[in-house]
Amino acid sequence: MAFKLGKETRNIKTSKNTPIVRKNLEGNIKGEAYVDGTIAIDKSVPVGSPKWEKIKTHEEDHSKRMQSGELKYGDDSVEWKGKNYKRKEGHIKYKGRWYVEGHKDLPWEAIAHKASKT
Repeated sequence: MAFKLGKETRNIKTSKNTPIVRKNLEGNIKGEAYVDGTIAIDKSVPVGSPKWEKIKTHEEDHSKRMQSGELKYGDDSVEWKGKNYKRKEGHIKYKGRWYVEGHKDLPWEAIAHKASKT
């Protein structure tokens, strides 16, 4: 049986078309990635600075992994590669220990940190 390919286009997010919003983020948070592919960068970070680029690359990695389903954030948990980790008051319980969100020892953060260093 034959089929015909359509002319469908998809809004694929890349580093060139990732929507970035500027906002005042809480505490020491300088960047956030959202499920819709949008990234927020704190207003205190100068646009185009090395810090901006590092935060942008880090959050793009999170966004890519959320889009693929590898990483999911919920109000009460983070799901990483199909396993849930409890989330409460700015902390995530991983391997029996509570870590501050964004901690470099959380596997999804370690990967994003590595991506932002290259």
